Amino acid sequence: MTALTYYILTIAYTFLIFSKFLVLYACFAKKYRLPLVSLYRSRNNYGTSTAPDTTGEVCAKVKKSKRMQEVKQLQGLYHPDYEHDACGTGFTVHIKGRKSHQIIRDALTMLENMEHRGACGCEQNTGDGAGILIQLPHEFLYDECLKIGISLPEFGKYGVGMVFFPKEPRWREECREILARAAEKLGLDILGYRKVPVRPDGIGESALSVEPEIEQVFIACPHHIADNDEFERKLFVLRNYVSKTVRNTVPKEKALFYFASLSTKTIVYKGQLTTYQVRHYYADLSDEKMVSAFAVIHSRFATNTFPSWRLAHPYRYIAHNGEINTLKGNLNWLRSGEKDFASKYFTQEEMDMISPIVEEGQSDSASLDNVVELLLLTGRSLPHVMMMLIPEAWDGNEDMDPVRKAFYEYHASLMEPWDGPACISFTDGKIIGGTLDRNGLRPARFVVTKDDRVIMASEAGVLPVDPKNIKEKGRLQPGKMFIVDMEAGRIIGDEELKQNICSQQPYGEWLNKYKIRLEELPEPRVTFSHLEPEQIFKYQQAFGYTTEDLNTIIAPMALDGKEPIGSMGTDAPLAVLSDQPQHLTSYFKQLFAQVTNPPIDPIRERLVMSLATYVGNNGNLLDENPLHCHGVALRHPILSNYELEKIRSIDTGLFQAKTLQTYFRADGKPGSMEKGLQRLCRYAVDAVEDGYEVIILSDRAIDSEHAAIPSILAASAVHHHLIRKGYRGQVGIIVEAGDVWEVHHFACLLGFGVTAINPYLALSTIRDLKLNGKLETEYDVDKLKKNYIKAVCDGLLKVFSKMGISTLQSYQGAQIFEILGINRQVVDKYFTGAVSRIQGMGLDEIARETLAKHWMGYGRKETPVSRLGVGGIYQWKRKGEFHLFNPTTIHLLQLSTRMGDYSVFKKYSKAVNDQSEKAATLRSVFTFKRNRPSITLDEVESAESIFKRFATGAMSFGSISHEAHSTLAIAMNRIGAKSNTGEGGEDEMRYEKLPNGDSMRSAIKQVASARFGVTSNYLSNADELQIKMAQGAKPGEGGQLPGHKVDDWIAKVRHSTPGVGLISPPPHHDIYSIEDLAQLIFDLKNANRAARISVKLVSKAGVGTIAAGVAKAKADVILIAGFDGGTGASPISSIKHAGLPWELGLAETHQTLVKNKLRGRVVVQADGQLKTGRDIAIATLLGAEEWGVATAALVAEGCIMMRKCHLNTCPVGVATQDPELRKRFNGDPENVVNLFKFLVEEFREIMAELGFRTVNEMVGQSDCLQVRENITHWKYKNLDVSQVLYKEPADETTALFKSEEQDHGISEVIDWQLLKAAQAALDKKTRVFQQFNVKNTDRSVGTILSNEISKRYAGAGLPEDTIHFKFVGSAGQSFGAFNTKGVTLELEGEANDYFGKGLSGAKLVLYPSAEAGFKAEENIIAGNVAFYGATSGEAYIRGKAGERFCVRNSGATIVSEGVGDHGCEYMTGGKAVILGETGRNFGAGMSGGIAYVYDVKGNFAGRCNKEMIDLDPMDQEDATTLHDLITKHHAYTNSTVAKFILKDWENQLRHFVKVFPKEYKAVLSASKAKEKVEK
Repeated sequence: MTALTYYILTIAYTFLIFSKFLVLYACFAKKYRLPLVSLYRSRNNYGTSTAPDTTGEVCAKVKKSKRMQEVKQLQGLYHPDYEHDACGTGFTVHIKGRKSHQIIRDALTMLENMEHRGACGCEQNTGDGAGILIQLPHEFLYDECLKIGISLPEFGKYGVGMVFFPKEPRWREECREILARAAEKLGLDILGYRKVPVRPDGIGESALSVEPEIEQVFIACPHHIADNDEFERKLFVLRNYVSKTVRNTVPKEKALFYFASLSTKTIVYKGQLTTYQVRHYYADLSDEKMVSAFAVIHSRFATNTFPSWRLAHPYRYIAHNGEINTLKGNLNWLRSGEKDFASKYFTQEEMDMISPIVEEGQSDSASLDNVVELLLLTGRSLPHVMMMLIPEAWDGNEDMDPVRKAFYEYHASLMEPWDGPACISFTDGKIIGGTLDRNGLRPARFVVTKDDRVIMASEAGVLPVDPKNIKEKGRLQPGKMFIVDMEAGRIIGDEELKQNICSQQPYGEWLNKYKIRLEELPEPRVTFSHLEPEQIFKYQQAFGYTTEDLNTIIAPMALDGKEPIGSMGTDAPLAVLSDQPQHLTSYFKQLFAQVTNPPIDPIRERLVMSLATYVGNNGNLLDENPLHCHGVALRHPILSNYELEKIRSIDTGLFQAKTLQTYFRADGKPGSMEKGLQRLCRYAVDAVEDGYEVIILSDRAIDSEHAAIPSILAASAVHHHLIRKGYRGQVGIIVEAGDVWEVHHFACLLGFGVTAINPYLALSTIRDLKLNGKLETEYDVDKLKKNYIKAVCDGLLKVFSKMGISTLQSYQGAQIFEILGINRQVVDKYFTGAVSRIQGMGLDEIARETLAKHWMGYGRKETPVSRLGVGGIYQWKRKGEFHLFNPTTIHLLQLSTRMGDYSVFKKYSKAVNDQSEKAATLRSVFTFKRNRPSITLDEVESAESIFKRFATGAMSFGSISHEAHSTLAIAMNRIGAKSNTGEGGEDEMRYEKLPNGDSMRSAIKQVASARFGVTSNYLSNADELQIKMAQGAKPGEGGQLPGHKVDDWIAKVRHSTPGVGLISPPPHHDIYSIEDLAQLIFDLKNANRAARISVKLVSKAGVGTIAAGVAKAKADVILIAGFDGGTGASPISSIKHAGLPWELGLAETHQTLVKNKLRGRVVVQADGQLKTGRDIAIATLLGAEEWGVATAALVAEGCIMMRKCHLNTCPVGVATQDPELRKRFNGDPENVVNLFKFLVEEFREIMAELGFRTVNEMVGQSDCLQVRENITHWKYKNLDVSQVLYKEPADETTALFKSEEQDHGISEVIDWQLLKAAQAALDKKTRVFQQFNVKNTDRSVGTILSNEISKRYAGAGLPEDTIHFKFVGSAGQSFGAFNTKGVTLELEGEANDYFGKGLSGAKLVLYPSAEAGFKAEENIIAGNVAFYGATSGEAYIRGKAGERFCVRNSGATIVSEGVGDHGCEYMTGGKAVILGETGRNFGAGMSGGIAYVYDVKGNFAGRCNKEMIDLDPMDQEDATTLHDLITKHHAYTNSTVAKFILKDWENQLRHFVKVFPKEYKAVLSASKAKEKVEK
């Protein structure tokens, strides 16, 4: 070897070593923030580096091995991000701060009495998590430490960390070393460790498998720190820094390292335990020296059962019952400002050590706790922090004190609400308190005793208190706060507390000085002239408008100010499968709330919602500066052209706007769009660095050479790029777009971070339509545009409300969508953090689709296209979009079922199944794969036994005609399958058999949010009770039945008024969380023990974890519906854009249940446009053992898919109540029977071919499916459905189909004692009376008893007062639920939520204990949502009831002495007498029945929702009725209020107001007039 060669090799080798060193250094630099030039820190979930150098990429490779481990675990559709939890929470405290061991003992008893609010997974002895937070027990710790040779300094001079260490000694030592080094770096002295004594006996295997080594670490306060708060901050820095370092250095699966708490004031004992295990597991908690003045407790109910100790609550400052719906957006906004965080309380080095504030992969509650901690330690008080994060509904609340309103408005310009149902207990060791979300969606009851104690919890009665000792009983109200200050030794109420906090700074003055209001801005400097008609046409073509968009969407919005309605679901292809060029937002599916949190009611409960938004710089979150509110305040996010020009011209000296053009070169070359996006992002960064406060993204600058980047892509790309740069908080983004015209387009833009939108082309289109005489209306152009904007705003509220989000600010950037058909590279870069599970198109394909539209307007053809496309998405059109139900398939199906000809049916199924040319469904890309030898048809399970697995969809009598409804029921009963009532009740005559032996009884009775006709007798006549959580066509919304469809018969069955329209509330008001659903399942099981309880869910990302929660809530059946079904009326955007195909939801559900070992507990059913035997086979292989068929069954009995269900003009008599049109119905049960015969025949042929003898052995065998070969279609050739076809590994013991019964816990209920005592009454109608003691764990009292009465005596029940039982104590939830005629339940004590739910004729009497030392009328005695869905009966309550009293009451008569917000909402019948004050929004949506309100203060008029009610004076008839009811109330309850009113009757009568629904009044007047004419 020559010297030269040797020399060259040496240099090369040295260079190689050096470059490796550089890479490693770069990685360490990233981790430990060592100096490195312009390296972007990737501590968020933003994947790739945006730095120009490549060091970041190599770092990513070094990290890759860690990520590979995670990928291995996540092969199916399940993802930990989808997990939810809900729970029971509470606290007990001594007001004067007296410490005792009794407080801890009582808190643990409270915890045990809320066991039913937590949950167990596949093992009874593994809980979801429970814990307790108490003051630091100095005396106890001092003694314990002396035993191990540690001498603790005085209280407050040391901190204690409760640490979960890894079990393996090697990793434990490594964690200790990291802790020691970090403490040294911060100048802190570790005094030593104490091993916490635990008793793991009796704890389930899954919990033990991840049990940590639990130790306490003691850290001394350095001498130079005198201030306790400063020491707390040091401990905070230490904890965050140590946790981060462990995360970055110890392998993830080994790093079970976690600080449950680290403080000088408080300590947390928690773990993956059931509520009963906490006391036993932690021996410390039973030591008498362990004392505290307060204790916060929490029991968790999670939708998953994958074990984790750290997810148990309480956290360090809060225990949270609820769910943060907007988490993704909240965290994005937090990260976007993290770079600018600065505080006088932390050095810059310390700020770097504590960030990221929220680590990846935490639960919503843990993230909230992290933010609470940051804001608290940077100088705000704890109540102030809670008011920032969970503000009450201030926007539009005219009654609110202006000082308080200014506080909320100022903070809104700094931070968006963390929105969702929440009841939070919080403490910093000195004060303790609770707060409720703006909507009051969680229960929180409290009691104050005469010996200075406060007990607050999710239920009343969790700690028995002597009635003589009670000073006050209350509840937390929506948006309100309640605090015990132990240092001051008193309770501080909401008014006083907020008055003090809101007047700390002159927020009102700051707003007046710096807030920019649009209307006050000067005229714009330049404005665009109107587009000319030919320009409009060209733009419409280039952006993909069709005549259907103009006529079906834009025109109705402009004319009526409402979103257009459609019906019959959707059977057009998914966007990624369609040959028609699609709008990019069509690949985005809206997510929605079901089970774990409720949707909100955007119509009836509009008062808690807000569309206000702020354009500009958010400022530094950690301080308060007048300039923080220097931005443009908008009432809503839709800007007219004139308003946009005002903002474009804005210049206040500190505030300017910059317009950027969003185009790319229309040359069709690969990479053109990417270059356009890079340029746009670069310019956006320049604009922020140049000091602009607003960026306007405009797509007006298009021509034949330049096409517009789809606005959702452009906006999201800029939004995420600025987040990565740490700049997003400094600017507002406004989009000026031609490709935005329907509600879903706006929702997508806002959901991906846009602040406001100007839909210039939609507005120009409306002007053009009016000027060309295409709109038949008197309205001028301005009015039409206003209508259109109103329709968009209302539509947006509806989209937010589906997810349970109340404010636009919380929705912005929350990314509440699943993307279907765009590949992960595009999603990770431009829609970072969004869910996309089946891959699909890349940027070049998106560009190709965009150009297909662009060239229509700016084409290269000689003869330009002179008209817009027809569309045909919402209804089949000859030249439009493909539909699976088209004239050919409808004709073939009807012909085959009428002729009974299987060969014709095979033609139909071939036409539907053969989607190789025109794919429409996800399953069209699947094909069967033979894994076992074929068998003959005779060896396959018989058709008769397979029939039993079918059900028809839930179509109500009301949405379809009696003839269509009963035909389905008769057909299903003939073959032993099940038909479904839908949500409209069922006429009792259908329970009797017909002369020929047929039966019209529906085996499945649905229990939906409106509870129409849900009586004890209805529930008793069912084989299955189905709780409809969501509906495929419009998940997250309520149903609507227009008044013209409500005839006398329907009104009778639904217990409502003929001619008055009916609306189902979007949420079930008794299901705001998973534990509420568990309660309703328990109620229904009590109401009919022989029926299966089924829960209907709609497919969405995360439905699997929800299904796991539902299985743990003890459902017997889980139905996964696809987004594409639905007969009833529904807003067009919901039909098309909400929910997912059932293939995804079903596969995820089956995989998650198998993973959880819960699959054997439940039947899984699938429905949603199932049309052929092949569809049934695919559903079975993906995990369903039962199937629902609805649309095909309707078509078989005559439906021709005219999609006019909502108009009452169905030409074939299927979906109409018009007597003349109903005569045209010519369906026959035999046609429907033939459909099912053919489906089963085809299904059995496939079973034989695949070698399956029974359905059970076929369930979940997804390895018998594969992807079709040689798919070459440019759009969907890259779809990746491997996650859908993934087979979750299961051992021999794990069931893949229902194989065990749920334990509903009914054997122990109090009702068995009642039944025994009532035997004589049941047998001979003899009167009986008996007294019982009752406690909060006694739930659904009287429900089994009523079921027995209904089984014997049907709807008539027993004579009044035949059975009279008296109870003493605190009754559990659902006292008297579905109780029937002849039962009287008297309760001396108090009741929890759902008192009298579904009351069906019984009489309930409730009054406080005779020894109670408080005024009944001033205290809460019944919980929230009392008498929900009551149909008949009476009740008398001495004391106040909570929120949502008498919602959907349709016939019961009820007296109460005060109610909370939303009283008598949706009431359709009965009477309510309120002898006290009401909350806000009384009578919203009330369309029947009458309420009498005792309005002494004269403020009731301001508290009602007058949209549907009149406030009338009393007439003589009213006075008589009222006198009679108050007399009864006095007789039953000995009410002092009733006594006072009756004594002074003539005077007091003047204070009563009659609440009379307008529609009900009109109907009564009409019928009286009719009677007069007849006489």
